[in-house]
Amino acid sequence: MKKQIAILGSTGSIGKQTLEVIRKHTGRFEVEVLTANNNIDILIEQAIEFNPNVVVIGNKDKYEKLKSSLSHLPIKVFAGSDAISQVVQMESVDIVLTAMVGFSGLQPTIKAIEARKIIALANKETLVVAGDIITSLALQNQVPILPVDSEHSAIFQCLVGELNNKIEKIFLTASGGPFRGKDIDFLSKVTKKQALNHPNWKMGDKITIDSASMMNKGLEAIEAKWLFGLNADKIDVIVHPQSIVHSLVQFEDGSMKAQMGLPDMRLPIQYALSYPNRITSDFPRFNFLEYPQLTFEKADENVFGNLRLAYYAMEKGGNMPCIMNAANEIAVESFLNDKLGFVQMAGVIEKTMSKASFVKHPSFVDYLETDAESRKIAIEIIESKNF
Repeated sequence: MKKQIAILGSTGSIGKQTLEVIRKHTGRFEVEVLTANNNIDILIEQAIEFNPNVVVIGNKDKYEKLKSSLSHLPIKVFAGSDAISQVVQMESVDIVLTAMVGFSGLQPTIKAIEARKIIALANKETLVVAGDIITSLALQNQVPILPVDSEHSAIFQCLVGELNNKIEKIFLTASGGPFRGKDIDFLSKVTKKQALNHPNWKMGDKITIDSASMMNKGLEAIEAKWLFGLNADKIDVIVHPQSIVHSLVQFEDGSMKAQMGLPDMRLPIQYALSYPNRITSDFPRFNFLEYPQLTFEKADENVFGNLRLAYYAMEKGGNMPCIMNAANEIAVESFLNDKLGFVQMAGVIEKTMSKASFVKHPSFVDYLETDAESRKIAIEIIESKNF
């Protein structure tokens, strides 16, 4: 039987690539739900092509246009964040692929887990913000969380068949982004256009800026803590400019496993959808002769302060990663709107982390309040230019 897929965030980079995978394997997968926040024109095009059962637009102001555009099709149309959280619970859905950006992915992921849906997780902020709640819920409901991020998919693939073997350390690889090897003076002058020019990966604006600032790797380290049950001292980040080795696992006997391939997000997406099976693909193949040298470097936390802040948040625990994530979302938005310099983002995040209320054992409500408070503090810091 075909697996019925709900794609949360179908108009973003991951959502579009998920639909590419489904388009190639229509005998295995079928789109049941599509959601987007604002990009209604692309959502309409996707709905017309894939004819899902349900389409949801997060921005309620665009509901009438969406409903009118799809009125000739037997598609149910809804709007608002509550609707997104409700449709993931539909009995017909088998897999929920969460590709929403930022904190917004948390609530629908919780609802999908409670409805015992398989989670293909591309929204790293869900585990960064509330990893304790998500992992406990998944265990309680016996729901698998299948990572879609290339690095976490790599670790996951390396661990298949290694259930009882102790992990000594994992290594998350980072391309280094467009500013690898640069110093603070250089970074203080970079433009938005430069920061959005990633050398290896094609991603949405927010994730691309996070990659350039190394916050993306910090978020991934926190996500790895929850996905694989590891402490911070067992998670390392190394810079690998070629982006061929997607991540590595070192076991207690000293042996290492790596998952390799060309940088193509469709591969981890397809693996998550087809797991535990591997299915055929026409993706470009890696050729060692075209990459005679693979290099690795230490990540510079003195230049890329966001990585240091992420490790501090991971070790501090409680709601500190939630504080950091909220401040980062505000900082990135401000940078993209030319209200903040590239280096100043880390300053805003660090100040917010020092000012927001710390809660050691937060509840879900605490996370919601923390997110709101931290965003407010970050905005005030930016407006006061006190960073």
